[in-house]
Amino acid sequence: MKTLIRPMLVLFILLTVITGVVYPIVVTAIGHAAFARQANGSLVESNGKVAGSALIGQQFDAPYYFWGRLSATTPMPYNAQNSSGSNLGPTNPALADEIKGRIDALKAAGNDMSAPIPVDLVTSSGSGLDPEISPAAAAYQTARVAQARGLPVDQVRDLVDRHTSGRQFGIFGEARVNVLTLNLALDNLKPMH
Repeated sequence: MKTLIRPMLVLFILLTVITGVVYPIVVTAIGHAAFARQANGSLVESNGKVAGSALIGQQFDAPYYFWGRLSATTPMPYNAQNSSGSNLGPTNPALADEIKGRIDALKAAGNDMSAPIPVDLVTSSGSGLDPEISPAAAAYQTARVAQARGLPVDQVRDLVDRHTSGRQFGIFGEARVNVLTLNLALDNLKPMH
């Protein structure tokens, strides 16, 4: 048994150094060299200041901004330290109340309630952090945002089109619109009564 203790300790220390120190340093260095923007959090800047991350949603609830998906994180929306979904099932009355509350908020903000509401505007995501909405959700809000900002609808629609990303590699996922970058671009358009 004594002859096994020394080799076990040496192997334990060696593997700890390799997997706990060397490997993380190498992977971090490669990440920063090959994917610097992503390795640093995909930060979005506006006027020389960090406005947020392109990977984490933010709360927008003013009528002159596009709204993202609801966030189920607590104690505040889009809390990256507490990423979670609501886990509310389709028969749960709390889910129906959440959807009704969001529909009421959309109506109060001035959305056209005769058009079908895209599901991603009234339900929260699995992570509670979604930074993107569907092009349909952006199109649904275009008239409201244009009116609130005093801009032509076509100009806002063109901005949405420019901020719409297609499927990854043309086959994975769905088309999407990053709400933060779209709203920052809106702020650069100006007119707002």
